[in-house]
Parts: sequence; structure tokens; C-alpha cells
Amino acid sequence: MTTASPPPATLGTLPKPAKRAQKRPQKRSWSGWLFIGPFMAVFALVFLAPIAYSIFLSFFRNQLVGGNGFVGFANYSQALQDPQFWSSLLRVTLFLAVQVPVMLLIALLVALALDSGRLYGKSFFRISIFLPYAVPAVVASLMWGFMYGTRFGLVGNVNNALGTNLPNPLSPELILASIGNIVTWEFIGYNMLIFYSALRVIPKSLYEAAEIDGASQFRLVTAIKLPAIRGALVVAGIFSVIGSFQLFNEPAILQSLAPNSISTYFTPNLYAYSLSFSGQQYNYSATVAIIMGVITMVIAYAVQLRGMRKES
Repeated sequence: MTTASPPPATLGTLPKPAKRAQKRPQKRSWSGWLFIGPFMAVFALVFLAPIAYSIFLSFFRNQLVGGNGFVGFANYSQALQDPQFWSSLLRVTLFLAVQVPVMLLIALLVALALDSGRLYGKSFFRISIFLPYAVPAVVASLMWGFMYGTRFGLVGNVNNALGTNLPNPLSPELILASIGNIVTWEFIGYNMLIFYSALRVIPKSLYEAAEIDGASQFRLVTAIKLPAIRGALVVAGIFSVIGSFQLFNEPAILQSLAPNSISTYFTPNLYAYSLSFSGQQYNYSATVAIIMGVITMVIAYAVQLRGMRKES
């Protein structure tokens, strides 16, 4: 079968090149701003405006002579030399170094147990462990504060019933550990859910290939599951760092039960709150808040860089 081929082009009959389409100036469309405009307005109002106003306040100081005057970075210099500020910062740093690893480790073990498929009543355990996260921090602090009481609470009842002398969880030596216990109880379920969700998206083919090779359950965890959820571990770590530096509700609620153990500068946020609402030092309170925001942002960013470097 033969096919008809086009006649060869000759010099006199060469087709003229098509004219290049002239670029027309595209009209800028502003319709996208109609969708993001409301969000940007609310974001600027509730997020950017308070930060800008706090920074503005931090450059002023209310003085007995002259009233509220501009002092530049004098408030920042005062905060960096304030022993109460450094005491509160070191306390939350110790809290972060001890409580966060313990909480994340327990949450990881629970998530691995739920994902193993060998736990009976998995749905019940998952809901039970997550349930404390639904309890408001104020209610949780009041509940644990009552149990910590040696005269009216669970510890006191145990001492009276058994004739024991259990240590006072609200004493100055144990108050930080007691607060850590409350925070751990509240947020294990939240972090467990992050880890468990990451474990559920791991392809089953990886498990099947490892089982064919004779890998044990421990090997599955160390070689497949933990590397696969490293991003979730980094995210949970960043959230925990931010939450630790924002510690406020638990010590503020327990302060009325243990006034000798929890001072007005127990945490940086509690210190800023006391300066503002008890000491009427709004400018210095804004300065402490701005410094803590910067420190939190730097440490959270360092944790993110460290996690991404390991992941790469």
C-alpha cells in the first residue's frame, strides 16, 4: 500500500513563516484579594496589631516626673539585668528539658502500641488517652490541685487512711514536678494523636517486605516507623517548646493553693501578668513579653532546623 506524500517544496513555493503572536499586556486581576482580603484584615487586627502595640509600649516608661516618656531600649536593658526574669526563664528551661522529652516518649510509646495491632480495645484506649486534652487547663489544674492537697485532698486522705507521710506535691521542692505531671497528663493524648496519624500513612508494603526479610518488631520500629514519623516528631517538639515557654495556667491556678511555692515570677508569662495587672507596669510587662516571644521563636526555629537536617 502506497501513501500519497506531499509535493516537495520549491524555492518559489516555500510557505511563509507564521507571524509571531504579539504579546498583549495582561490585565492584573485583583479578584484574588477579594478571597484573602478578609483573612488578611483579621490577621492584621488580631495578630500583627497587638505585637506592634507591645513593641511600641516597650519603648516607653511611666515615670513619676514627666509621665509616660520615651526611653528607647532602657526597658530591654533592665529586663536583661533583672534577676527575677532570669530566674523565671531558667525555671521554664529546666521544665522544658525534663518534661517535654518524658511527655513525647510516653506519647510515642502509646502510639506505637496502638499501631502495632496487638492491643485489645484499641479504640477505647485511644479515646481514653486523648480525653484529658479535652479538659480545660483551668479545670485540670483545679482537679490536680485538690488531689495534691495534704490536708483536704487525695494525698491527705491517703496519709490519714494508711498512716503514711507522703511528701507534699505543693512544696517548693516538688511544685515544678507537680506542674509537669499536670501538663504531661493533659498533652500526652494530643501528641499521641500526631504520632499515630503519621504511623497510619506508612505504606503497608514496607512492613510486608521487612517481614519477608525476617525483621523483628523492634527492627520494624527502629528502621521503618521512627524514620517515617520524624517530621511528626519535629512538629510535636516545636509545639511542646512553644507551650513550655508559654506556661501560665497551671502555676496561676495553683498559686492560691501554694503561695509559698509559686511566686509572682514563677514563669516569664506569670511575671509579665503580675507586672501588668498587679504592678501597673505595662511598659516593662510588654518588654518581658517581647523578649520571651523572640526567645521562643529562636529556639523553635533551631529545633525545626535540627529536625530538618536530620531528615535530609
